[in-house]
Amino acid sequence: MPIHRLIARWCVATLPVLCVALLHAPMAAAQDYPSRAVRLIVPFSPGGAVDGPTRLIAQEMSKRIGQQVMIDNRPGAGATIGSEAVAKAAPDGYTLLLASQTNAISASLYPKLNFDLTEDFAPITLLSREQGVLVVNPAFPARTLAELIAYVKQHPGKVDYASSGNGSGQHLFMALFTSMAGLKMNHVPYRGSGQATADVLGGQVSMSLPGLSSMLGHIRAGKLRPLAVTGTRRSPALPDVPTMAEAGVKGYAAYIWMGLMAPKNTPPAIIARLQGEAHAVLASVEVQTYMTNASIEPVVSTAAEFGTFFREEKKRWAVIIKDTNAKID
Repeated sequence: MPIHRLIARWCVATLPVLCVALLHAPMAAAQDYPSRAVRLIVPFSPGGAVDGPTRLIAQEMSKRIGQQVMIDNRPGAGATIGSEAVAKAAPDGYTLLLASQTNAISASLYPKLNFDLTEDFAPITLLSREQGVLVVNPAFPARTLAELIAYVKQHPGKVDYASSGNGSGQHLFMALFTSMAGLKMNHVPYRGSGQATADVLGGQVSMSLPGLSSMLGHIRAGKLRPLAVTGTRRSPALPDVPTMAEAGVKGYAAYIWMGLMAPKNTPPAIIARLQGEAHAVLASVEVQTYMTNASIEPVVSTAAEFGTFFREEKKRWAVIIKDTNAKID
């Protein structure tokens, strides 16, 4: 029999077997998952707003999955450096992204990326949200938000604010505030929250708008003065501090949020496993206690809900970036 017919017969005979093997390969991989350490890339520097809750969640996830969840900080360029590393990683569940509102912001602020912040990831679940808080150095001559607005209007272009970097939530939260309040201020971007906070504490920069949880210690010690929070309701941790809307910036509302993402094409069974473990961790006494004390709100979602939420956040910040004319400084 001609060799080509033998090959044809072999292909026909083995094709069903190959198909079954290919179909079962992802399921087998998911059943064995995880068989080694999982790397969680955090696209921010250590010591920032996401540091504490992320490390606790990673620690508790490690206990549940029986493998270490290792934090890998990759800060810079509006979280795009760390995000690109995840987008280009193997879709096997061993490289994950700690996503945040900065990713949704950067999707519009950085138009020439080597990856797509919407299409190149598989959402897993939302994890939390928290308010931002506008803080000033105690030497700054304003004790209320109204006094700050009046002072900046009297000194246009002469007051600085710090942020954790171009395209960060701190940058855009403040850009939104200055736009809505009709202010002209100078943006001073840093490579992470730690140095930005240090310079506000030291008086080199007048103010910043970071996450509430990382500021509570400085506020309670009298090292920073809180003027307003960014949510729709006052924080139980700072009941005497008004919301932006209460303090005169009507319609202002913004939250810092965190979520888990994986590279696109990660097997659904692995996504489901990670989602379930993350939800269990968020329901644990350790995490609930920590988040309550830090004024962080745990949030859970399905993968589809997180995907919809992210697309809506991207659209929202795209409009704000256009309206405020925010740029990468």
